[in-house]
Amino acid sequence: MKSADLDELARRHGISPTRPSPDNREVAISNAAKRKILSALKVELPAAADPEAGASLPEREPADQKIPTSFLPDFLTRTRIWGISLQLYELRSPRNWGIGDYQDLADMAELAGSLGADFIGLTPLHAPFLADPDRCSPYEPSNRQHLNPLYIAVDRVPGFVGSPELERQLQRLRRTDLVDYVGVARTKLAALRGLWPAWRQRGPADANYHPADFDAFIAERGDSLRLHALFECLSFSMVEDGRGAGWRGWPADFRRCDSPAVREFERDHADDVRFHMWLQWLAHRQLLQAAERARKAGLRLGLYLDLAVGEAVDGSATWSEPDVYVSKATIGSPPDPFAVDGQDWHLAGYLPSTIAAGNMSPYRRMVSAAMRYSGAIRIDHAPAVRRLFLVPTGSRPDGGGYVRYPQHRLLQILADASAEHRCLVIGEALGMIPEDLPDDLDAAQILSYRILSYEQDEKGFKPADAYPVLALACISTHDHQTLAGWWRGADIKARCDHAIVPPDLTGEHLRHRKRERRNLKAALEAAGLDLPAGLTARASREALRELTVSAYRFIARTPSLLAVVRLADLTEEKKPTNIPGTSDTYPNWKPKLSVALGDLTASPLVARVTAAMREERPRR
Repeated sequence: MKSADLDELARRHGISPTRPSPDNREVAISNAAKRKILSALKVELPAAADPEAGASLPEREPADQKIPTSFLPDFLTRTRIWGISLQLYELRSPRNWGIGDYQDLADMAELAGSLGADFIGLTPLHAPFLADPDRCSPYEPSNRQHLNPLYIAVDRVPGFVGSPELERQLQRLRRTDLVDYVGVARTKLAALRGLWPAWRQRGPADANYHPADFDAFIAERGDSLRLHALFECLSFSMVEDGRGAGWRGWPADFRRCDSPAVREFERDHADDVRFHMWLQWLAHRQLLQAAERARKAGLRLGLYLDLAVGEAVDGSATWSEPDVYVSKATIGSPPDPFAVDGQDWHLAGYLPSTIAAGNMSPYRRMVSAAMRYSGAIRIDHAPAVRRLFLVPTGSRPDGGGYVRYPQHRLLQILADASAEHRCLVIGEALGMIPEDLPDDLDAAQILSYRILSYEQDEKGFKPADAYPVLALACISTHDHQTLAGWWRGADIKARCDHAIVPPDLTGEHLRHRKRERRNLKAALEAAGLDLPAGLTARASREALRELTVSAYRFIARTPSLLAVVRLADLTEEKKPTNIPGTSDTYPNWKPKLSVALGDLTASPLVARVTAAMREERPRR
């Protein structure tokens, strides 16, 4: 195939001819990369020179289409609100089973309401690999349309009765500073399997767990639920045989959900499949109860749930619906100054040609799965509504390229689904993004995501009044150190220690952080906020507390409709939640909070920061 024909075929399938480099130049992608990406998009290269042959090409969107707008609650036209962000698993309580659960979430909602907050922000609650609990990243889920059963509060399930031996196991699980996912899964699933036979006989039940609701749940969720439950059963069976939880390591006969071998397995394990459906229903019922508790506690926005940008390449979603996913490339990002080799996130993305297809498209089903429980969702990596960077299998990230997605149709889906569920939409769009994308998201009434350390220009930190109205303002996220850690440069040290950034760049980053500290002090002082004396890189604990309070006052004074307080800042965590770019060298997604749920109000920063938020953003 001639190079010009290949270029035309790539162009018509939305493949960008260039990618950025760490020094902000545009670098041409190779013909080999174009061929691999076309193959990943399931485009057959024509045998003849005609680039039109044998290809099903995606529609081009008219440039003059009016951008659809997502839902905004009426009360936000009159007031600005604040909330608290956290990871559900990190919550400690004397009744949970070594991992935060849906009952803890309900209790946290009540506490947040008493402090004047209007929402609780959570990292994704998507279904993980139950048969491999240590695959615990919420951003590499097995399936985004289903929930995480490890968050089920087993002690709230009808029929549960504890024992001294179980309590001894639970005490051990509660005492650990890192979530013992394997121990939690083993203990919870054993207890739930013990409760299942009685439930299967239609008892015991109460108003929150009625058998008729279980039947309705199964009917409503249809094949998606059945196939996910079937995948879980197969996954456990394969792990027992030493083959791994993900389907790519299974025998060929089991790698497709519609094979005769899989149908036979389902017939032989019908009760087990129904058990895993039951787990999803329990999670569904308890998350609904937590959302209701939040509403009753006065949280006007309620729960705010995060959506991962993709799914595990070998999980339930890609096994259940292989024809809607890119199969020979994964989502990543091109080389940049903080990841000079680029990144491969090892996530499966929807095909551009299928993502918005049909009345209940894959994208509509995925966003609705979160919206049914929440007053807001956050789309991780919102640029995916326009483009994704795909890394072909077997290639390094610098061998990947950008692929165009049907932006208008995806924004229309978000608008329709958000109106149906009365759910606000937030879009996280950081890093290298198309210059005009923020304007399109703003026109669509999708709130931007503004992190303090990112809101800088050549003059330093932007003043509070420069933040946009349609935005969520925060100090940091799960991918960052706390404010105190950032001030001390702990993030820079971590990137160096884990060989994410070369040593020569570390010195440059440390010098830049020194300027950032100086600029942040200047911005806070210009806003009339008090700062402690002796606020150096080695500031005392009390000085850093005062800095944290002032920084949150700064965030609260922005015109942005939403401001969020990170719970890890208030409990002064030393261990980061996640160090991007690491896998085996740091226990990502495992550190628990150092303060128990019941003791939060006694924590000095909880009282001081939440008081500041109430003063700056009083309820109206």
